[in-house]
Amino acid sequence: MRVLVIEDEKKLAGFIRRALREEGYAVDVSHDGDEGAHYALTTNFDAILLDLRLPGRDGLSILRELRAQKKTTPVIILSVRDTVEERVLGLDEGADDYLVKPFSLDELRARLRALLRRGKEGPPAALHFADLSMNLLDRKVMRGNHRVRLTAKEFALLEFLLRNPGRVLTRASIAEHVWSLDFHGQSNVIDVLVRELRAKTETHGGSRLIHTVRGVGYVLREGEEPAG
Repeated sequence: MRVLVIEDEKKLAGFIRRALREEGYAVDVSHDGDEGAHYALTTNFDAILLDLRLPGRDGLSILRELRAQKKTTPVIILSVRDTVEERVLGLDEGADDYLVKPFSLDELRARLRALLRRGKEGPPAALHFADLSMNLLDRKVMRGNHRVRLTAKEFALLEFLLRNPGRVLTRASIAEHVWSLDFHGQSNVIDVLVRELRAKTETHGGSRLIHTVRGVGYVLREGEEPAG
């Protein structure tokens, strides 16, 4: 899942980035309204966390343009403005939630999870493929009756695969969704991550579900290719 944070308070933005990355989100941060608007309007994000007082364009103008362009990306406003009138204005302009500063990072993460769950086409609470299952609430992954313990990046990769079963995912698309705009690694970083994920999901003799499409990327499917 990929989140854009548009927040000019660099220290707060850094705390948010770390908190969300710990849960496996790919996080991009902008400290400027003009740059943030460009990212929000030209890149696909699963959610946007939006401050209102920004250098350059203000948050409400970014929100208005998003909705004017029929962008349905969920938006949580982060603001020190805490009057009822200001909260109503933000929600009426198209925000999906409104969080007043200062706030708890645990509450922010919980609101983000809830927002993504209740979206029109938002993610379900659990993902399944063959005998592989992922609970997005408690971040538990099971292969049959066995618990699979994953790092944050392995979890994010598996989630992306589970959301796109049968679809060939290029290394570029994996980098975009599992990492963020600042990813400058080589494709072998992705290959190594896939190998580690395969090893963990095949530990107890399960058949291979993550297959290589030579020269392109990877696909989640059931097949005859043996593990190993």
